[in-house]
Amino acid sequence: MPVYSYRALTKQGLEVKNRVEDTSRFSLIKKLKRNNLMPISVVQINNRGRDKRKRGKNTDIDSVLKKVNAADIRAKSGTKKITLKDKIGLWVSGGERIKPRDVMVFTQNFYLLKKANFNNIHALSTIIDSTDNLTFRAVLEDILAGVEAGENMYTTMEYYSSIFPYIYINIIKVGEMSGSLTQSLQQAITYLDEATAMTKKIRSILIPNLLQFGGILIMLVLGTLLAIPQIQNVFDTVGTTEQLPAITLWFKEFLDGVIAHWYIPTIIIAGIAVAIVSYIRTPKGRYNFDYFKYTMPVFGKLIYALDFERLIRAILLNIQNGMRIQDAIEVSKSVTKNYVMLSMIETSINNILIGQSWIEPFEKSGLSSTMITEMLKIGMQTDLAEMMEKLLEYMEIDIENILQKIMKALPQIVYSIVGVVLIFFVLVVLVPMIQVYMGTFLFSAAGV
Repeated sequence: MPVYSYRALTKQGLEVKNRVEDTSRFSLIKKLKRNNLMPISVVQINNRGRDKRKRGKNTDIDSVLKKVNAADIRAKSGTKKITLKDKIGLWVSGGERIKPRDVMVFTQNFYLLKKANFNNIHALSTIIDSTDNLTFRAVLEDILAGVEAGENMYTTMEYYSSIFPYIYINIIKVGEMSGSLTQSLQQAITYLDEATAMTKKIRSILIPNLLQFGGILIMLVLGTLLAIPQIQNVFDTVGTTEQLPAITLWFKEFLDGVIAHWYIPTIIIAGIAVAIVSYIRTPKGRYNFDYFKYTMPVFGKLIYALDFERLIRAILLNIQNGMRIQDAIEVSKSVTKNYVMLSMIETSINNILIGQSWIEPFEKSGLSSTMITEMLKIGMQTDLAEMMEKLLEYMEIDIENILQKIMKALPQIVYSIVGVVLIFFVLVVLVPMIQVYMGTFLFSAAGV
């Protein structure tokens, strides 16, 4: 049965926490509320590797709730004071949502404390005391408990993959395994900054245009279903020989058919979606999909450049800490989950074992530019770490140039799509309305 870690508030505002077994998260929340406990956070804990910790009692929820006063209740003096407003907010939302900014602030604070020579336990304890988000505090306490039990931070973070991005977790993993957590935290901050900035830029372009696109599409459908029948009725009433535009009649028949047999397109769309998802879940399908991501129009080059840049940065970090190139690549491969990149990395490691160049797979893929592979080759003949630093500088400039090109091209693509829909709307809906407004149909109705 799944094990859950929960935090809840009593009517008196005291905080109750425990680890219990229950059939589902929803079932546990219902039981907590039935026992007059306000859930703050309910998080499922993966049992793998947890038995050794013995950090809490994994007992049945019913037995815990019967002895709720004996549970671990914190004194008010040692915790954040929960106001009535906080209680209402938590009750309505079912817990505080963990935002990307919470992860960013945690990473920045942790990096500063590590630079000040704090050990992991001391740094995490300090950050937990200053964390206002109770849900995120519970996650950090679980990470702290894992570190106190002798585990790496990334091990516990993997259980909270919905909070910490995959790339973020593996940047931390590389840092812990290479003994350079401080540098990895700095890389993690850069990654979060870049991801946030890119998301904001893309949203600033897409959201307004998508809203415009959606508005035109709604007007097109409603205009065809509501206005066109009224116009046709006017034509029939006055007995005109004029006809609505052919494209209007075709689109009206198409919508009527979709509405009358709605289940057919629904089944077709659902079938296509299931087929695509099922194919992607196969190894071959996943590989082809990941290859498409690297070669797709507009975003393909950027996705590959970001993945390769993170890989080189991780390899450099490991080399600077005394690892052999083979071990450095092996440890660093966790920073990506793209099957194409992983395939190249595995081939690269195999090449080292048989005495061939580890750069060859990236060169033969056709995805890496000649500049990148040549710089790596020169680095192998001179100083690889120094050349990788220069390569990263070059790649940062290259990524920025790619991003600028995308920001210029993306609006044009979106405007083109919106423009096509707008033209279709004019032809289907506005042209018949103009016909009625001009009144030319009255001449044919009068026999003129």
